[in-house]
Amino acid sequence: MAEFFSMGGYAAYVWPAFLISIVVLAGLVINTLANYRKQQTILAAIENSQTEDTEA
Repeated sequence: MAEFFSMGGYAAYVWPAFLISIVVLAGLVINTLANYRKQQTILAAIENSQTEDTEA
């Protein structure tokens, strides 16, 4: 098991690369979800304004 975690002497390069990749991917997911929620709010506002226009 120790050999796996030492990655044949390249652990100092491999593990930080994994960590950076995970952080970047998590950031992309968080950003995407935030933008999705923002767009849903904008869409709901547009739909509400169109419904109010047709009722008047």
